Amino acid sequence: MNWLDRLERRYGKFGIPNLLNIVLVGQIIAWVIIMFINLNFIEALMLTRAGLFHGQIWRLVSFIFMPSLQTRPFWFLVELYFYWWVGNSLTRAWGDFRFTVYWLAGMLGAILSCLITGFGSSAGLFLSLFFAYAWMWPNQQVLLFFIIPVKVKWLGWAAAAYWAWQFLTGSFSSRITLLFGLAGFLLFFGRELWDWCHDTIAGYKRRKDWENRWK
Repeated sequence: MNWLDRLERRYGKFGIPNLLNIVLVGQIIAWVIIMFINLNFIEALMLTRAGLFHGQIWRLVSFIFMPSLQTRPFWFLVELYFYWWVGNSLTRAWGDFRFTVYWLAGMLGAILSCLITGFGSSAGLFLSLFFAYAWMWPNQQVLLFFIIPVKVKWLGWAAAAYWAWQFLTGSFSSRITLLFGLAGFLLFFGRELWDWCHDTIAGYKRRKDWENRWK
């Protein structure tokens, strides 16, 4: 990615250290406020077009601190640990600047989705982190439910299938949200993904031609 190399040489000092850790700590604080102090606090964090048009510009950032709606602390912490592990692995591989670019691309995708559909969220952004991890380290083995050993690529395929099902069955606004949420992944890996799809289809056609030739 020559364009990214050039950006890093020129603006690398603007990478935000521990970016994902800051986001996750913010989510913990928001989760505690929502669960134990004021349930309506979640409305102040949401990314909505109506809110932006009323001058509530903090929503351009606050939505990334909106926690999942896991009400059980154990599963909420498991979710946070998973994304901490994924995000910090990507940060170590890329460095602070590239991770910041990836994250900001996902935020921009969510904001554009909000302007089109009226609502945006960080769900697609977090999912794109996992897609990036699965793309880079497909044979990494993890323990599903802390028990079952499974390669990350199979979890990635499962997540991709779920994303595709939501995209095919969802409304127009849902499709826009799902698509724009992958802005960072498409920016970083779009060319590789295109080449992989092209090579896979071409290989399948060659195999079919070979099989038909010998029938």
